Amino acid sequence: MKISIFGSGGWGTAVSMLLFSNGHDVTLWSAFEKEAENLRATRENPLLKGVQIPDGIRITADFDEALSGMEMAVVAAPSFAVRSTAEKLRGRLPEGCLVVCISKGIEKDTSMRFSQILEQILGEDALIASLSGPSHAEEVSRGIPTACVAASKRMDVAVKVQDVFMNDNFRVYTSSDLVGVELGAALKNIIALAAGVCDGIGFGDNTIAMLMTRGLNEIAELCVALGGRKETLAGLTGVGDLIVTCTSRHSRNRRAGVFIGQGYSVKEAMEKVGAVVEGYYAAKAAYDLAQKAGVEMPICTECYRALYEDKDPKLALRELMTRSRRPELTNEAGWVS
Repeated sequence: MKISIFGSGGWGTAVSMLLFSNGHDVTLWSAFEKEAENLRATRENPLLKGVQIPDGIRITADFDEALSGMEMAVVAAPSFAVRSTAEKLRGRLPEGCLVVCISKGIEKDTSMRFSQILEQILGEDALIASLSGPSHAEEVSRGIPTACVAASKRMDVAVKVQDVFMNDNFRVYTSSDLVGVELGAALKNIIALAAGVCDGIGFGDNTIAMLMTRGLNEIAELCVALGGRKETLAGLTGVGDLIVTCTSRHSRNRRAGVFIGQGYSVKEAMEKVGAVVEGYYAAKAAYDLAQKAGVEMPICTECYRALYEDKDPKLALRELMTRSRRPELTNEAGWVS
């Protein structure tokens, strides 16, 4: 299959290598000519040091070249560029072309999920899927065993994505729950930021475990309110992605949080990470979605206030700890009177 990846960051590059290893004809498109030239010259992405990009992968900044003969479009742009990438694709997709979004996040200003943006721009009949899960580019590019989920409204599209991406080191499951898969992928970045902040302050494992567990509960409640399935968040794109993003040295969101916890400003922390920190954008989107859906999300709300209103993270955590008492489960049952 002739596949073009739109977005040459670490994840887009790693996926281009995965698909090339599966025997596909792969083109990696960059929005910047200079970046494309550097990738062609060095055959190495600076975000994936020590990993060689196979010579057989075409690298270009020419959009027309990337479109030529394309049978599958893989959208790998950062959250702020998913819409502009979709606009470039509008009206130019060959008949029957699949569109797979591997970006993780929510659009900051509209709070839209990426499949919603793609459908809005490309049309309701577009063959759209989202691929997500605990999948650091640094590890996928090296062939380290990984599992993800391909979600789509159409079973045949999800199964096709499964067939195209899956190999001995990259297992793919299918799902019809686009809401749950995309929300889990986007909102876990907020919790990872919070976990990093706590690590930077000097709190311990207990604190981070608390944030991860209660944070996942918040994400699941919002997911259900927006039409998703709670059980999806118990899978790879929920608890799986949450674990890897909150605990791994590869996590940009966690690293940014550590810098904030150490006293750097939000702007300074993101500059030190040197790459897009999706949790920053997701915090604003989650806050807006929670307000609209009437869902209480105290951890995500405090993260939003720390990131956008300059609230002291220590004060935010204290206020979380001193909230009114409540049972752990929303619908508690089984009390003995």
